[in-house]
Amino acid sequence: MKRIIVDYKKLTPEVLKLLTEKFPDGYSDKDIITFDNHHNETIEAVEIKTEEADYLVKVSRKLHYTMTNFDKDDFEVDELGNVVVDLDLEDAVESNLFNNDEEE
Repeated sequence: MKRIIVDYKKLTPEVLKLLTEKFPDGYSDKDIITFDNHHNETIEAVEIKTEEADYLVKVSRKLHYTMTNFDKDDFEVDELGNVVVDLDLEDAVESNLFNNDEEE
């Protein structure tokens, strides 16, 4: 069985759908696998198994944003077949969250 390490930018709709189904309320610390890659960098990922491969999806705030905002019926796919994330909107949301914290 192949093990594939993938970043949120490279998620296919199928893998993203499996992620949102496996973790409908988000993932927790107990779901995260930690390992060192071939560059001796520590990677944190969540695992998704399919018939073809085991996917280790790198954990980040952007992965959480992508999972939270994934609409299974309405999404855009780039020329490589990866789900397109609106980074401008994400940055605006993240910026707004930090600004609200400062005002309190």
